[in-house]
Amino acid sequence: QVQLVESGGDLVQAGGSLRLSCTVSGSTSGSYDIGWVRQAPGKKHEGVSCLSMHDGRTFYVDSVKGRFTISGDKAKNIVYLQMDDLKPEDTAVYYCGIPCYSDYAGPDAYSSWGQGTQVTVSP
Repeated sequence: QVQLVESGGDLVQAGGSLRLSCTVSGSTSGSYDIGWVRQAPGKKHEGVSCLSMHDGRTFYVDSVKGRFTISGDKAKNIVYLQMDDLKPEDTAVYYCGIPCYSDYAGPDAYSSWGQGTQVTVSP
């Protein structure tokens, strides 16, 4: 069983930056795909970014390209989402999940899912 715990969410002004962390614990092979999904108030879940811990490949949804960067520390089993130039429309609860898909695949598609961290971007 793999557990995921997100942290780093906060209230920030537009144009600011945040770094989210997803700490992975439990039994992993070390080669897994992990990603970030967000859910804005009143909206559906949206896939944001993916990282292959095996070969480092990444994926970003168009709306965050050039602003967000996903990275991983294999030794610490932590995955980061560096978010720069934040916009009010980035306001959401951010979740990390294993495996990763280019978009949210439904609650039954994930073998591990975190509790989420709130990101609020004020105008």
